Amino acid sequence: MRTEWTPEDLPGRAFYKLLTALVVPRPIAWVSTTSAAGVDNLAPHSFFTVASTDPPIVQFTSVGRKDSLRNAEETGEFVVNLAPESLWKQVNASGTPYPPEVDEFEALGITRQASSAVRPPRVADSPAALECVVHSTVELGDCTLVLGRVVCAAVADGVLVDGHPEVTRMRPLARLGRDEWSTLGEVTSLARLPHRP
Repeated sequence: MRTEWTPEDLPGRAFYKLLTALVVPRPIAWVSTTSAAGVDNLAPHSFFTVASTDPPIVQFTSVGRKDSLRNAEETGEFVVNLAPESLWKQVNASGTPYPPEVDEFEALGITRQASSAVRPPRVADSPAALECVVHSTVELGDCTLVLGRVVCAAVADGVLVDGHPEVTRMRPLARLGRDEWSTLGEVTSLARLPHRP
């Protein structure tokens, strides 16, 4: 037996809540931007992934017209900071809908670090940051997909093993359904199997 729903069965945000409970775990893009007026913004976006490898492009989705989207459109730049377990409460608090004139770094006591290639700052205590220039945006219903070409990847030396980021050292957070979050948990390795005709 299965229970089935269509979007018509669950109008409004109800189907959205169902989707976010089923598409799990979701990595978090902790997006920093700077407005045209010079105000820094920081917000988590859990609709996030790699969109292209060559050129390197990542994407996040703004559900509604949030400050991250508006700033990225105005300035053409953003930074995706890895959201680590050690900053879980700050990541969550940065999702509060502050007015555009509020700097979340200041409001939440989050230390910023200058980026190398773009104006928006990095989160200093995040183990990794992807500095991006906006490639394009795509409007999809009540959301906007923001695609950014990665122009610099900055990774803390302390999470590198043989020059490669080690996930157990980065300790990324993930979003689940409702108010649920996930930490890294058990990590295992399994090599891909080649095709042998």
